[in-house]
Amino acid sequence: MTLEAALHPTASQWLAGSRPRTLPAAASPVLAATGLAYAGGGFSPVAALLALVVALALQVGVNYANDYSDGVRGTDANRVGPLRLVGSGVARPGAVKRAAFGAFGLAGLAGLGLVLLTGHWWLLAVGAVCVLAAWSYTGGRRPYGYRGLGEVAVFVFFGLVAVSGTVYVQLGRVTTATVLTGAWVGALACALLVANNLRDLRGDTAAGKRTLATRLGDRGTRLFYVGLVAGAAVLIVVVALLTSLWALLGLAGLALAVPACRRVLAGAAGRELIAVLKNTGTTELLAAVGFTLGLVLGHL
Repeated sequence: MTLEAALHPTASQWLAGSRPRTLPAAASPVLAATGLAYAGGGFSPVAALLALVVALALQVGVNYANDYSDGVRGTDANRVGPLRLVGSGVARPGAVKRAAFGAFGLAGLAGLGLVLLTGHWWLLAVGAVCVLAAWSYTGGRRPYGYRGLGEVAVFVFFGLVAVSGTVYVQLGRVTTATVLTGAWVGALACALLVANNLRDLRGDTAAGKRTLATRLGDRGTRLFYVGLVAGAAVLIVVVALLTSLWALLGLAGLALAVPACRRVLAGAAGRELIAVLKNTGTTELLAAVGFTLGLVLGHL
């Protein structure tokens, strides 16, 4: 049973739709960061596992929180994408909200484990900010996702913070390579959100949801997506020069993004972008796998 299915009885219906599989992508920052920690001589299996639970639980939580908040606001009324629990009427809003906070609670418990393991109590404050950011994306009175700031938050929390935090709890320090790795992971995570918002561009515009895509427009959003993928490739090269050239294996994972970029530039829209979403999530994971494998081989 998946983590999502365990948290909510109707999650299997949610997972059965064509929703992009964001859980594998959520593991990417932890995987890439653990590769850096291993290369630096500070690999800790327990810390890495706890960080992975935090990352996955936060991703599940933000998925449910977004489903709940958009559903009760009516943003999903004209949605062309995958099934949403609240918007489709599959589940009651209260149940989805409880599932979101259940996932946040699980992330908190794993985070507490990291605090006890490392002795760094200030990490609790970092965790609290992460949960607040996850909920405030589309929740609360002034959701920042409705003001075009979603990509900024994804870059920071699912890129810089996730990678830097995972490296720190294992290695005890944050290096330049760590920050740059957080940047390329964050860029690919942003690309996933950009593709999602591009798919929902018409519906979000009609619902008054001012995402970055609605601000950049159709053409600008497509160019931004390609720019994020290209930027990630450049950053992987830079990190490889700082660490080990074996880290260039991360570029192999970006090969899957080439057809996705072609689809985006060719004008794919609506349901046609679902394949792009899946490819982008898989790209992020495979890039992290190749990058980590390269660092391990370089260290050996």
